[in-house]
Amino acid sequence: MNRTLYSIVLYLITPLLLVYLAMRAFKSKDYRGRWNERFGFKSLKQTDLLVHSVSMGETLAAIPLIKQIQQQYPKLSITITTTSPTGSAEVVRAFGTSVQHCYLPFDLMWCALRFVKQLTPKYCIIMETELWPNLIHYLKQADAKVLLANARLSQKSADSYRKHQKLTAPMLKQLDGIAAQSLQAAERFIALGVASERVTVCGSLKFDISIDQQRIETAKALRAQWQATDKPVWVAGSVHPGEFDLLIQAHQQLLVSYPDALMVMVPRHPEQFDAAAQAIKSAGLSLARRSKSDAVSGDTQVVLGDTMGELLTFYGAADQAFVGGSLIVHGGHNPLEPAAMGLPVMMGPNYRDFIEITGLLESAGGLQVVDSAQALAQNLIRLFDDKLAYRQASEAAKAVVEQNRGSLVKQLAVVASFIKS
Repeated sequence: MNRTLYSIVLYLITPLLLVYLAMRAFKSKDYRGRWNERFGFKSLKQTDLLVHSVSMGETLAAIPLIKQIQQQYPKLSITITTTSPTGSAEVVRAFGTSVQHCYLPFDLMWCALRFVKQLTPKYCIIMETELWPNLIHYLKQADAKVLLANARLSQKSADSYRKHQKLTAPMLKQLDGIAAQSLQAAERFIALGVASERVTVCGSLKFDISIDQQRIETAKALRAQWQATDKPVWVAGSVHPGEFDLLIQAHQQLLVSYPDALMVMVPRHPEQFDAAAQAIKSAGLSLARRSKSDAVSGDTQVVLGDTMGELLTFYGAADQAFVGGSLIVHGGHNPLEPAAMGLPVMMGPNYRDFIEITGLLESAGGLQVVDSAQALAQNLIRLFDDKLAYRQASEAAKAVVEQNRGSLVKQLAVVASFIKS
């Protein structure tokens, strides 16, 4: 499939895109507005730099890089795009009105063309691997330089790119630079036809996560407010349907050994909040919903973290963490956030999007892969029982984060050469 055929297919499925938006809007109020942005109809100002950061995880990784760019190039006008409400909320929280922000339009030819014509950026930084053929085509037509930053590429994704090389090869060759997270990712990009001199191994920006003291103090205060200072607390973060029941079962098994234990369940997407609440109630567990400011008493067994932007604080208020999207076939989410807080981490076996990071944490002893509710419960109980094993896992997780910091400096150096060239 080449770009022309790809564009025709996108036109044909446009009604399905509308259905998709309608379904998301039905499930979550966060999708009920701003449809004009999805189709490139929002009026935008010209910008020097366009940064696309997809969703919350990519945005959190991008924020320190963008702030450094703002400091080094104060006259550079910046537009940041995302595709999800969670990512959008993080942009607004971090940058306010100092940047222009909107959703990235669908990759329909006329949407992408109108979007690029309005912005006419000199530079574009795309985070991770959010590559869209029409967007990149029109950016290059407008003489913009395009950098793929914090780039990751799993073997599965590389195989998919190779399968559709008539579409992907021209797109990859148009990239002016790639700042890769790992040597493996760099080698995969080169094998797909990217010139080796355009690829730099920089490590992952996710290791440069910054935990400010105010966040730690807020987390401690929250745990005290929950009357949970002296009881076991664990967080199930970024979890998806298909995992809810398994996590509830694990917590029920934990409650046999620790009747006062508290689980904080944090679904990945807002439209899943009510379904998670229903699953918890159906299991007969006492529930406090964060969004409703429900009081957390000594009898509360589960806190539902159904708010935006508090996951890192929840990790800071806990002893152990499970990171979701990994007990189902999804690819997993970032285990470095709880690790940076010094929490022993667990993930399911489906973590393809974080293979290198998970491998580092697991080999160091800071992360345990679990494949069932029973295995998850057993590991929770083991670390709550064994204080020495808990401390070793906690220190190992934190050490992996500390030892691999430095990607921000390396990626900023690539950006600097990119902007000067």
